[in-house]
Amino acid sequence: MTTQMVDYLSQHWIVLLLTSIYLVFCLWVGWYFRARAEEGVESFYVAKREIPGWVVSLAFFSTFASTNTYIGQAGKSFQFGLSWAWVGLFWAFFCVISWLVLGPRMRKQTARLGSVTIPDYFYFRYKSDFARAIRLLSAFVILFATLWYMVGITKGLGHVITSVLDIPYAFGTAAIVFVTCAYTVFGGMYSVLWTDAVQGIMMFAVAIIMVTLPFVFVGGVDDLMLRISDTAHVARTGEPMGGGLVTFSALVSFFYILGIGLAVGMKQIAEPRCLIRFYSIDNARSMKFAMIWTPVFLGISLICVMGLGALVHGMATEEEAAYLINNTDEVVGFMLAKFDNPIISGVCVAGLFAAGMSSLASVMLIVGTAFVKDMWDVVSDVPEVKVVNYTRWTMVAYCVLLYGVTLYPPGGIVEMTAFSGAVFAASFFPAIFGGLYLKWGTDLGALASMVAGIAGCLVWRLLFRFEFEGLSDIHEIIPAFLLSSLVYVVVSKATARRIPSTDHLQRIFA
Repeated sequence: MTTQMVDYLSQHWIVLLLTSIYLVFCLWVGWYFRARAEEGVESFYVAKREIPGWVVSLAFFSTFASTNTYIGQAGKSFQFGLSWAWVGLFWAFFCVISWLVLGPRMRKQTARLGSVTIPDYFYFRYKSDFARAIRLLSAFVILFATLWYMVGITKGLGHVITSVLDIPYAFGTAAIVFVTCAYTVFGGMYSVLWTDAVQGIMMFAVAIIMVTLPFVFVGGVDDLMLRISDTAHVARTGEPMGGGLVTFSALVSFFYILGIGLAVGMKQIAEPRCLIRFYSIDNARSMKFAMIWTPVFLGISLICVMGLGALVHGMATEEEAAYLINNTDEVVGFMLAKFDNPIISGVCVAGLFAAGMSSLASVMLIVGTAFVKDMWDVVSDVPEVKVVNYTRWTMVAYCVLLYGVTLYPPGGIVEMTAFSGAVFAASFFPAIFGGLYLKWGTDLGALASMVAGIAGCLVWRLLFRFEFEGLSDIHEIIPAFLLSSLVYVVVSKATARRIPSTDHLQRIFA
């Protein structure tokens, strides 16, 4: 062993040990549940709908609050100040809406219909000759939108590994992607939910730890707040920030806060990786527990991390701040490296791994199920005994694609994940809400709203948002969601003759 290697291990052994223990644990959970996951499609896809409420609650929280939150959004407040914490308020609101409005009905309806994926829920709910097209289109939306989200998550973790462990970005991201792929392939939804629950506990603790680090580094609450309230650091515009870090909407417009708050927050009411959690919960008592505690877990964590980047200004020199203001995805890694405590770094890195891997695992499973069950099986009728194995191989192939794109990411974490959320919310929410609550919703209404949603996102982003002065802060979620919702109502009313039969609706809404 070379002297350089010995020096490296002496400096980083605690972080490496804690991170390795966590990764081995995840692999063990996947291996432990492999036999149960192989019992059939319902076992691999939705864990036979037998998971306790506390597990699902923690899993929902950890899946939603990924590295998008703990690294991307936390770092973004370095650029936009404490005003960015208002984004978290929108997220907490949509968490409550998701569990109160969607969760109970989705659990009941999907069980009655035998649904195991979000696209096949559309297929069963809007039963007609167009239901097949809806299923295929929704599966395509999943494959398209999840890639950008997964790239954002993996990129954030790669930067943390590079900052804290001095491991090259390419090696760090490879470890993240393929370890997550392994335990998800082994145990399916069982391993996803149980590892997510443990990851949720870790993330909750790490959120509290991280928010204390700038205060400890500077020497107290008063000292830190005085330092950031009149900083000499320069904003991206070239102007001194002054008191902008602690003044609402001084460094970022309210419309941009609203756009990101809606685009990401609405994922909880439209994105399959969140909604599929409702499929697996075991009973009504568990649902009530999760309805109360999931917003609590998420809300406290958001309070801790959403303004973290603004606090890090108190730890940075002017030169360091000038770099970080243009590279906000690296702020959390910088904070841990600057604090320079191996035990704290090890615990936080493991927690950040948990934040990213909990979401990656869920998305990998959703991608595999969407491609095999909702595209391949619809087109060529895959034998039931082969569905699980085909799903596993699809997940592996998608991870290879993910890794390739992550090496050359097309944007920052916040923008990539917000775009993904906008596509899901605009494309899926009208059809989901209409399916759960509106008996007069039709197949053509659902299909047209999906097309309008994804088209609205792309057209606004590519042709309007960045081409006209004054529109850059109006996120595509706002016009696209309004358009898709309007289209769902208008087209459903115009095609009332396509409403499913009374017997079918009675079965669903009983």
